This record gives sequence, structure tokens and C-alpha cells, in this order.
Amino acid sequence: MIQLIVGEKGKGKTKHLLENVNNAVSTTMGNIVYLDKNSKHMYELKNKIRLINASEYPITSTDEFVGFVCGIVSQDHDLSQMYFDSFMDVAYVGSKDELEVLVKKLDKISNQFTVDFVISISLNESELPDYLKPMVIVSL
Repeated sequence: MIQLIVGEKGKGKTKHLLENVNNAVSTTMGNIVYLDKNSKHMYELKNKIRLINASEYPITSTDEFVGFVCGIVSQDHDLSQMYFDSFMDVAYVGSKDELEVLVKKLDKISNQFTVDFVISISLNESELPDYLKPMVIVSL
């Protein structure tokens, strides 16, 4: 399953994402990963959540990002949820068309390996492709 938290930059998407991931610790049986472009939120995450700073890895395209995510999923058979903050930057998404293609790939990974993805996207809900609109859980 994929869930989206959307809104313009500075509207509080990260706050909602952090609340969701910290609340998930008590209800999720498997492991949780929080992927971000830096380690700024390290002390806001509960200690059972694995923070990955994507900028420490040589990711330069959406295809490399998908490979990176697949690597994380493949090495942790107990992984149940991944949270992506600053998704457009971390995943090198340059257009709405690229965004839709990437989310469709993540949806396949999610279904095949039963890993849920919660994604923060710096776009208004009205700017999203129609395919993504039903996935929105928070629109700011």
C-alpha cells in the first residue's frame, strides 16, 4: 500500500510524517525505515526506527533510487513500512510524469514484498496526476 502526504514546502508535511512513523512503532509488527535527504530528524524518531540518510549514497536518478529501495527491501525480510521524506529530492523526480511512473514501480514492490510506503511530496493535491489522488492521506 502507498500513502501520500502532500502539500507545498513549509506546510508541515514532515511533522505529519514523523507523527505517523512514531505512532506506527506501537502497531507494526515488522521493521520500519525512515528515508530522508539528511539526518536532521534523527532525535525526533523513536529508536526502533531505522533512519537512512539517502544523501550518503551515490543516488543520481529515479532508477538508482528504485534500485536502492529494492536493496533495502531485499536485505530485511521483516521490513513492513518505509517512510520517505523530501521524496521529490531524494528520488530525483523531475516531473509529474516521472512521479507517476516511480510511484507505480513502488506500488509493485509494495504488493510483491508486502511493504507499505508512506511518502511526503511537495505538491498540492490538485497538481497530482489522477492516478495518485486516491493515495492521499493528508493534504496540506
